[in-house]
Amino acid sequence: MDRVAIIESSMTDFGDREAWVRGLQQEAALACLDDAGVEPGQLEHLYVSNMASGEFEGQGGIPNMLAHDIGAVPAYTQRVDQTSASGGGGLFAAWQSVASGASELTLLVGAEKMTATAPDGVDNTAFATDIIASLTHPVEYKHGVTLPSFAGLTARAYLHAFDAPRESLARVAVKNHANGVDNPHAHFRKVVDIETVLDSPIVADPLRLYDFCPISDGSAALLLCPESLASSYADTYSVITGIDGATDTHVVHERSDPTRMGGVEKSSAGAYGMADREPEEIDVAELHDMFTILEFLQMEGLGFAEHGCAWEDVLEGRTERDGALPINTSGGLKSKGHPLGASGVAQVDELHRQVTGTAGPRQVDAEVGLACNVGGFGNCVTSTIVEAV
Repeated sequence: MDRVAIIESSMTDFGDREAWVRGLQQEAALACLDDAGVEPGQLEHLYVSNMASGEFEGQGGIPNMLAHDIGAVPAYTQRVDQTSASGGGGLFAAWQSVASGASELTLLVGAEKMTATAPDGVDNTAFATDIIASLTHPVEYKHGVTLPSFAGLTARAYLHAFDAPRESLARVAVKNHANGVDNPHAHFRKVVDIETVLDSPIVADPLRLYDFCPISDGSAALLLCPESLASSYADTYSVITGIDGATDTHVVHERSDPTRMGGVEKSSAGAYGMADREPEEIDVAELHDMFTILEFLQMEGLGFAEHGCAWEDVLEGRTERDGALPINTSGGLKSKGHPLGASGVAQVDELHRQVTGTAGPRQVDAEVGLACNVGGFGNCVTSTIVEAV
């Protein structure tokens, strides 16, 4: 089986955008194709990762719409919905299309419009939160359970079980905001300090406002082909050497230990096995820090830290941009933003830039990168390893 190469990537500005999903996905797609010097009509497969265009703006059929808008007809199109891990799920599908030999040129576009979509008179944050909460199990949803409440409960359990100081979670937010300053596409590009994080309003005790990512609009794209053809499209490219997906229990309280993410452990094991890599060989990582506590849980599930010890690595500066394992050099979801269907694609856009040496002021010394895209509170996960050639 030929390995799958990433020959180009793009990312729009994330934030409160005037454009709706149709315009956002078109912006990322055309930027990616233009940079690669590829005409839309050359595409054989076109995948769009998106969680809720119907719920947010009443718009369906967005992959077919994109093919029409950019002139990619008659490419095969498919939408991939894997909740907040839609980007990772879309990448897995796009990778399979090339790895199987079904397509020699596949474009993946992740997009979501989340702001300014509420009906008149309805608070948009509450509206978006309710749409996101619908991915929880119906038994939990009918009792008003939301992902922030899961995060608060898990954070309290983690801090208590491992005697971790509250400041360690704040350090995640501080680090990722500092990284986001150097990302021109990030939603939030401002430095925050620990005091600001700890003094912000409580959302789900012990987590506060700055422990959560923003509600964002945006899009990102990846152009894939077999590695054997990559040099005909690009002088510099990266290769997906490992990818796998997994699920965990849909009902969170059925898990034996809420501080472990089984989907992260299983999917990363598959990705490591395919790539013939170990956690110690990862140079840079993009993790799904929808809440600061998730960065700890993923670090441990991925094998970067022992269970209950990730907070120590964070306090010691190991995950800083100049640390032993830089995490979320893009700013992460915390600073970069989290347009649901785009986040997993943007994670791999960052890895592609890092391993090809095109990350600008965010550049670290990296040849092997790992992205972990999480749906819900670990309900589904895709882990991807990207390497330099």
